[in-house]
Amino acid sequence: MANASSISRSLRRSLAPDDLHRLLLQRSRAFVTAECHRPVVLHKRGPDILHDPWFNRGTAFSMTERDRLGLRGLLPPSVVSSQQQIDRFMGDLKRLEQNARDGPSDTYQLAKWRILNRLHDRNETMYYKVLIDNIEEYAPIVYTPTVGAVCQNYSGLFRRPRGMYFSAEDRGEMMSMVYNWPADQVDMIVVTDGSRILGLGDLGVQGIGIAIGKLDLYVAAAGINPQRVLPVMIDVGTNNEKLLKDPLYLGLQEHRLEGEEYVEIIDEFMEAVFSRWPNVIVQFEDFQSKWAFRLLQRYRKTYRMFNDDVQGTAGVAIAGLLGAVRAQGRPMIDFPKQKIVVAGAGSAGIGVVNAASRTMARMLGNNEIAFESARSQFWIVDAHGLITEERVDIDPDARPFARRKSELTHQGLNEGASLIEVVKKVKPDVILGLSAVGGLFSKEVLEALKDSSSSRPAIFAMSNPTKNAECTPEEAFSIIGETVVFSSGSPFDDVDLGDGKIGHSNQGNNMYLFPGIGLGTLLSGARIVSDGMLQAAAERLASYMKEEEVLQGIIYPPTSRIRDITKEVAAAVVREAVAEDLAEGYRDMDARELARLSEEETVDYVKNNMWNPVYPTVVYKKD
Repeated sequence: MANASSISRSLRRSLAPDDLHRLLLQRSRAFVTAECHRPVVLHKRGPDILHDPWFNRGTAFSMTERDRLGLRGLLPPSVVSSQQQIDRFMGDLKRLEQNARDGPSDTYQLAKWRILNRLHDRNETMYYKVLIDNIEEYAPIVYTPTVGAVCQNYSGLFRRPRGMYFSAEDRGEMMSMVYNWPADQVDMIVVTDGSRILGLGDLGVQGIGIAIGKLDLYVAAAGINPQRVLPVMIDVGTNNEKLLKDPLYLGLQEHRLEGEEYVEIIDEFMEAVFSRWPNVIVQFEDFQSKWAFRLLQRYRKTYRMFNDDVQGTAGVAIAGLLGAVRAQGRPMIDFPKQKIVVAGAGSAGIGVVNAASRTMARMLGNNEIAFESARSQFWIVDAHGLITEERVDIDPDARPFARRKSELTHQGLNEGASLIEVVKKVKPDVILGLSAVGGLFSKEVLEALKDSSSSRPAIFAMSNPTKNAECTPEEAFSIIGETVVFSSGSPFDDVDLGDGKIGHSNQGNNMYLFPGIGLGTLLSGARIVSDGMLQAAAERLASYMKEEEVLQGIIYPPTSRIRDITKEVAAAVVREAVAEDLAEGYRDMDARELARLSEEETVDYVKNNMWNPVYPTVVYKKD
């Protein structure tokens, strides 16, 4: 009998290219469908299954499965459906939200997180089903803003380990340590060193909470298989004096490593994870600015990695900035005419300016003149005021956007000019906050923006968590009026403007992009995450909204559409990877077959590779 490979070769010789393409696409889809529902072979029985959240389904085990797996008598006799389980959990959740608080310091949101986390510990499939079906309500619990409070209190909240921890004491051991993780395949890692968690500063080992929260969204939004994700904390110490003195702190109680010692630890980690899982994608998260850029430049041409704070934030901001242009009734090609004042010169702020200037330059022809023109559209203000070429010890990453002396004379500004001075003189179309300073866009700043040269100015108060937002939508709409376009990093409610009018509060959250970037990179098999792939993701998000929605000031979609958004973004990333000849394919779909897919077929390909939270058939096999 001919083997499978010889049959495959015969088919390739006998079929026309178009027929072969259709057959392979059908075969790929069939493979994916089977993979989603194929039986899971376990080498454990009885209580061991019930204690494993990856495979436990509680009372949803059928009687046949209970007999096969040694579970009869270990569960109540009634067999319930997964939907009945969810209905019961949601009822319990509503009753327990108030009662689950541990005291006056435990917030309502943190109570919800505790209850959801307990479900996560028992039954992963059901946890992700609840999260996906209620994403608008629970994304702010597993991610920003509640994850900030989780990280701040993580040592006290810790009940069972989730993820891996590599510390400065593990030098020389990481190559063997990665084999302690039970999964032979890992598709996505989110790694942090805890040095700059959201806008909360150095939280040390407690920053693992942000990596866990991000990966929850990779599963819920992008359909990454939860058994193939890995949150990682690299503990190199902390400079947080409170944690250094806290007897309950779970991390290394020593000051952070710096310099080459620090880089050597990150190098060892990267070498170890890519040695065991060569096709993994690593997302760097919440590294302090001085390391975020350096590590991104060090690894991005060698490994499949990206930095969400630098590149993800930039992409979401670009999508919003392009949406703000559309909200003015103008085409996106007019983006290079926008005057933008940026408050914040950290990794996120400079990342946005770099990406936005590249977008402008590309629209203007991608030559030296275009880049110079794009550079001139930005005014960056940090804690010391307006950044100019006269600044002493200017940050190298900010230097290209420092205002020149000749420009300052013309504008009536000087080195260190305050934010309000800059807004008054420049009359910007957009003010963009990535400062982590709550209330920075004061009444005076907002009053100054009323004189904007734009008929519809835009405010991006992007700092997280909620308390660090530069202003609230109520403040923006009450001072500037109904014409303003408002966006923030954390969720706010819309504003009732009276007379049936609504001031829309857009959430420009990174969750609109990073799941699609990761999924698109995975499904394309791209060797690296290129600027073009990131640009394609941002532009697809920008074009996702319908014209009538944008003209109402709605520039980002609701989180209820997150899986559809992610599917579209991932498809755009796949197509760009193919166009740049970076794609190497995924599973049975090689690069040539990817290249033959139409846009619609690419979207279908992505959709069919997204994991869904359904209980698979479970089979016991003795070791």
